[in-house]
Amino acid sequence: LVSSSLVDRLGRKKSCVLFSLTYSICCLAKLSRDYLVLAAGRVLGGLSTALLFSAFEAWYVHEHVERYDFPTEWIAVTFSRAAFWNNVIAVGAGGAADLFTEWLGLGPVAPFMVSIPLLVLSGVFAVKNWDENYGKKRAFSKTCGDGLKCLLSDRRVLLLGTIQALFESVVYIFIFLWTPVLDPHGAPLGIVFSSFMAASTLGSSLYRLAVSKSYRLQPV
Repeated sequence: LVSSSLVDRLGRKKSCVLFSLTYSICCLAKLSRDYLVLAAGRVLGGLSTALLFSAFEAWYVHEHVERYDFPTEWIAVTFSRAAFWNNVIAVGAGGAADLFTEWLGLGPVAPFMVSIPLLVLSGVFAVKNWDENYGKKRAFSKTCGDGLKCLLSDRRVLLLGTIQALFESVVYIFIFLWTPVLDPHGAPLGIVFSSFMAASTLGSSLYRLAVSKSYRLQPV
């Protein structure tokens, strides 16, 4: 909620560049053995994650609809393909993480260090190639009030929000626990992560197939 207001006020392009900066610093913080530095790194990681899941999509939708006036039906197709290739790249990233950590023996922080040049590159690309766009600048209290009103006025929205919140809670509990559980057993965490992403890719592909014209299965 805070990040969405920040993105609208700061500008979506600037927010995407800010993501590349804050997450790069988050990765560098993992080199420290100081608890406060590590904690600050996690705060920056949380901010970066919020920007990742708000600024980029908001920038794209505005460009798609407002600047280029493309058909709105293409947005769902674009997000579907982006999700698929995001998972494919994540599979490769897991393999690369295992390469640097286990095969080359550079340690568990190595994948984060390797990611920094890519983060910087993405920020530079956005600066040089993207146009800026902004959302509606509204008071934070009004944004919260409108959101709460929308939740309470439509039972379907409330139900969907509740399901999404519970799902995200389970996902984040899993994210925090899977590495401590598997690490004592010597499991190759990079390969395990790649397996998770491959399963996600498969699920996304099966969903697209299920709702295609061939099968016509639709959500309830």
